[in-house]
Formats: sequence, C-alpha cells, structure tokens
Amino acid sequence: KYLCSNCNNILKKALQTLCGHRYCSACLAWIVRNNKNAICQKCKEEDPNTLSEESLLSEERAFGDAAINKEISELKVHCVTLGCSWSGIMKDFEEHQSLCEYALIPCHTGCGHVVMRKKLADHLENGCANNVTVCQQCQRSLPSTECQVRTLLLQSRALCYYLRQTVMPFPHPANKDGCRFSEVGCSFRGSKEKLKEHEKSAVGAHMLLLLQHMRQLKGTLCSAAKAARGVTPQAELNKLENKLHVFENIVAVLNKEVESSNMEIVAFRRQSELDQNIIRGLELKIAELHRCLTQKDAGLSSLHKSLLFSEQASYDGIFLWKITDVGRKLQDSVTGRTVGLYSPAFYTAKYGYKVCLRVYLNGDGTGKGTHMSLFFVVMKGDYDALLPWPFRHKVTFMLLDQNNREHVIDAFRPDLSSASFQRPVHDMNVASGCPMFLPLAKLQSPRHAYVKEDTLFLKCIIE
Repeated sequence: KYLCSNCNNILKKALQTLCGHRYCSACLAWIVRNNKNAICQKCKEEDPNTLSEESLLSEERAFGDAAINKEISELKVHCVTLGCSWSGIMKDFEEHQSLCEYALIPCHTGCGHVVMRKKLADHLENGCANNVTVCQQCQRSLPSTECQVRTLLLQSRALCYYLRQTVMPFPHPANKDGCRFSEVGCSFRGSKEKLKEHEKSAVGAHMLLLLQHMRQLKGTLCSAAKAARGVTPQAELNKLENKLHVFENIVAVLNKEVESSNMEIVAFRRQSELDQNIIRGLELKIAELHRCLTQKDAGLSSLHKSLLFSEQASYDGIFLWKITDVGRKLQDSVTGRTVGLYSPAFYTAKYGYKVCLRVYLNGDGTGKGTHMSLFFVVMKGDYDALLPWPFRHKVTFMLLDQNNREHVIDAFRPDLSSASFQRPVHDMNVASGCPMFLPLAKLQSPRHAYVKEDTLFLKCIIE
C-alpha cells in the first residue's frame, strides 16, 4: 500500500495512475521521460491480457494521492543508523537525517575522511590533514582556528610581560573540566563532549569576553605607562597601545559578524516556520479537495450503476444475459481468480420478485471442471412484503445457439421446502439450479455457435 510500484521503496509525493497503482512523483517522471509509450509494470505483472488504455503512464493522467501521503507522514519509524536511538513519525525523519549525530558524513575540507557528524569537530581539530596551519610562534602544526586564537593570545601575553602579569597559556586549560576561555571570564564547566559543544555554540560570547579582557589590559597598560615613563621608552608604549587597539578592532569585527550571522539564522528560522505553516495549510486544503473529489466520484459511480441497471433491468420475467470476453473469464474460472459471475438483477413483474443468475464457466459442485453450471438466485426486493412465499414459479434456462440451430434448454420447479426459495433475510438466498447444465466440450465445439466472437447469450424465462 505504501510502496512505489517502480522503486519498491516508501512512496515520496505519491501519485496514483488511472489504473489504480501508485508511484513516487520522481519515479513516474523518470519512467515517462525514458519510455515513449510507458506501460504500468504492475498491470503487466498482474495480468498481461487485461492491459488497456488506463495502463498507459503519463504525468498528466496521474493525480496526487493526499490520503496516502498523509498516512505515510504519520507512520511510526526509527533511525537505523548504528548507535542512534531516535524514533518518531515519517514527516520528522528527513529533518532528523540532516541532524543525526551518528550519521557518517564526508569532511567538508576535502581530506577524504568520512566521520560521524558528532565527531566532525574533533576530526577537524585533531585529525584533518587539510585543516592544519604551522604556528608562527612555536612552529607546531595546529588546527587553523586554534592557531589564530593562539597567535592573538600570545601577542596579548607580550603586553603582560611588560606589566609582569600572568596571561592564560593557551591551549592548556587550568582545569580539564573548565572552558578554555575561563581565564577571560567564561564559567562553563562540563565533560569533554559538552565543552566542545559549548565552544562551538558560544563563539559570540567568547569574543565579547576577549574584547572586555583587552579593554582591561588597555586600562592597566595606561596606568603602568604613567608609572613607568622613566623606565619604558614612550615609543615602545605607543607601539604596544596601537597593537592592543588593532586586537580590539579585530575582536569587535568578529563579534559583529557573529551577531549578523545569528540574526540571519533567526530570520531564516522564522521564515521557515512561516513557510511550513503555509505548506501545512495548503496540504489541508488539498486533502479536503481530494476528499470532496472522492465523494463526488463515489456519487458519479453510484449514478452510473443506477443508470446501467435501469438500462438492463427487465420487468416481465424474461431476461437475456450477454457475456463477453468468454475466453478470459473461463481461464479466470479455471485458475480460481474469478470463480462465478453474477448477472444484473431482473424482476418477474413490475412489482414482482427480484432475481438474478449465477454462472460458473468452469463448473461448480458435481460439474466442476467438466460442465458449465448455471444457477437461479432469489434476491431481497422492495416489494417482498406483498408477495406470496415461498417462490413457486417455474424457471427455464436457455443457452442460445447463435446460428439458431440447437439451443440448450433446461427447466426446474422450485423445491418449496428449500431455503433458496423462502423470503430472503439477507441480500440474496443460496443459489439453486443446474450444476451440470452443459458439458465444457460441447461449449467449445465447432459444430455449435454457443460462443461466437468470444460472446455467449444466456436466457432465463420465469413462468
């Protein structure tokens, strides 16, 4: 029910074709694009002999199946990625796939490694060959981001040399459970994994702390300069102040970029929420339209059946039943796909008994496999309360020779004690009639024209 007739995976944007089968919208587009006269593969598999114009595939002749899409979106699913315990419903699964910490993803630097999403930061910091820079201070190969921050802080340390103060020796934290920016005021503590997540998400806050720290250093520098004018050359102090001012500008620019990025992310999330609300509203409207269309289709089908019944109904107790595609229907009866066929209902009189015929082309009961069986069925009618019961009328069956030479005729009178001829309690009574109405060899005999142009005619006369 939920699988694509082409790829055999869960349907994505399900489309239903005129033949009643379902395809992913992308699969149907691919089939139509790559086949001049695309035929529904399911129709071929079910019965190649019944292919019709409805089995031809095209995007214009398919319509979105909103009901199935809604059922699929609410299916309970779980992530099969090793180590992940996420479970939810299908409509949330794609979002989870883009966030799953256990999913394997390629490193974006192009180093060729495939790592778990949650270990990407550690890979970039410690193992990525394309994310390494030689530190100008110590000549060690370090991750690019760490090298930049290290350079900035080591330059700040030069200022502290003149002020005889101790500056944070980066990247070695004072406490293994504390943030590496604890020396400039960050109080976060946690496990190694939590620290990595914190440092990734708190870039803006750390830049602000660095900016405040630089300003404090500047104030201290100015005070020390006044007290040490006789010791430290004025030109050297001015040079240090200029460097400190450059550092402040760098941190301020980085902070503005982080704030701008955060604002863009917030705006994007808001717009995404608005878009999702609009999409949900449209989906509800589409589902409502589809429901209305389904109701109208059901109404039209009912009207069509009523019209067809009115055209075929007989009210004088004489009924002629035309059966087409005899060869296919006989084969279906042999294989058990369609055991018996019911005729349209007819009446013994305008307000009389409602009855129908049932034929087993490959036989039933004692005639199975050797004879064609023909039965008479009494149905529940609108005027049963006014009619005498049990049903007593003589019933005559005829299989017409279309060359008008030798019709097959059989007749019977109802067994008044049989439940088949009592007033119906359900839609129809148990069928009664002739299980050995005609040998199958005679039905196909070239001497007779019981089947002509793959069509036969059965006649019933109720006296």
